[in-house]
Amino acid sequence: MRVIEDLWLIGIGTGSLSHITLEGVAALRAAQVILVPHKGAGKDDLADLRYQIIAASGTAAQIIPFDYPTRDPALPYDARVSDWHDEIARRWQSAMVRAEADGPVALLVWGDPSLYDSTLRIARRLDPVPRLRAVPGITAIQALTAAHAIALNTVNGPVHITTGRRLRAQGWPEGVETVVVLLDGEAGFQHLTEPRLDIWWGAYLGSPDQLLHHGTLSDVTQTIVDLRANARARHGWIMDTYLMRKRP
Repeated sequence: MRVIEDLWLIGIGTGSLSHITLEGVAALRAAQVILVPHKGAGKDDLADLRYQIIAASGTAAQIIPFDYPTRDPALPYDARVSDWHDEIARRWQSAMVRAEADGPVALLVWGDPSLYDSTLRIARRLDPVPRLRAVPGITAIQALTAAHAIALNTVNGPVHITTGRRLRAQGWPEGVETVVVLLDGEAGFQHLTEPRLDIWWGAYLGSPDQLLHHGTLSDVTQTIVDLRANARARHGWIMDTYLMRKRP
């Protein structure tokens, strides 16, 4: 089994072929091996986009697909994620049995590998830990604010970035004006009781299937919940992000 000595994590944005940077394209062309995760039935389009980006780059790298593991719902959250990350790292290394060349190994990472993504943490579970290179990409936050043509922050205003799990458990952060929520599988915004909130929501950002909606949270909550449910039923998965802001 070949050891991964150099691992390049290349941000590919949120669904548009144009989201990958020139640096990312150059990295794909220089890579010797590219690992491509397959996440199971109903999620083929996630792998398909990666293959389209690889083909458009003109790389001659060997492409090695591997099956992505699922999390064990019976375990507590922290243990569930830790075991899942261990298994992902094992599958990266196992996939290298098929590698025909030495040299840099690349993984195409949704969004940006350094923002709300665990690929860098998983990479450090390899033994030995490879030399890591992170190539930035368009983040879901950038894609969301650009799609709605809004600024991320108010003048001199801070921004709080959190997960759906924390939003559901803790509610609206005290003293915060703008909140961005990532990784929310259960539409945590629908449980908020904070008054005077506006929401800018988006799913499949940057892709041909992009969905956008915004308005006063109390007025559009059910509309967004319905949009999410219908989209998940149609695609078999959903990846969405939203920004909320408190009015004075």
